[in-house]
Amino acid sequence: MTARLARLWREWLAPPVVALLFTQFAATAVRVDGTSMRPGLQHGELLVIPRLEGWAHTLGVGTYHRGDIVVFKPPRDAPGEWTHRYRGLTLPWAYRPYLVKRIVGVPGDTVQVDRGTVTVNGQALNESQTTVYWGGGCQDTASDLANTPPVTVPAGTYFVMGDNRSPGGSLDSRVFGPVGTADIAGRAVASVWPLVAPATAASGCDRPDRSQAQGAAHWNPRLFVP
Repeated sequence: MTARLARLWREWLAPPVVALLFTQFAATAVRVDGTSMRPGLQHGELLVIPRLEGWAHTLGVGTYHRGDIVVFKPPRDAPGEWTHRYRGLTLPWAYRPYLVKRIVGVPGDTVQVDRGTVTVNGQALNESQTTVYWGGGCQDTASDLANTPPVTVPAGTYFVMGDNRSPGGSLDSRVFGPVGTADIAGRAVASVWPLVAPATAASGCDRPDRSQAQGAAHWNPRLFVP
């Protein structure tokens, strides 16, 4: 009997248990779905998230910083962020899918968007890569999302935005408000897939959601440094 239980554990139970513990407390991978983080991230990239760091921040040990790319669930009281759809299937229950955005405001910061320019505590945020990419005629400067009132980020929350600054390019804290630490799964520390990708991506001003990567191929895996 003991031998049978040992064999059951070794061959059937141990692998999924170890995998579960690893993804919950060591690291997990998240796939970027969509173009809301372009040009910083492209659709289909696979990101590594250290779960232990995320758990530590949830318990009050350490903190996230401006510029961090985080994986999170939108606030529970944001009805527009609940869905029944999962990879083409209709589920009998609603859930909040994980999103990938960049932290632009930490607790105590005052964040405002004025004609498409993000200001933090009255100073324009340094977003050279983003502004150069979208500033050639694609950047949204006129909509409500490009012109928001000042928001002071409450304690225990973070103001997140996507890098896509075209009209409707990203629905983020400008829509559903700051995100609580408990809803953040963790910080993306690296992109590990695809191994090779085109060097540039056209912004596609007419339909940014359909913009295509182009240019000479380059080695794509990289670490993220805020």
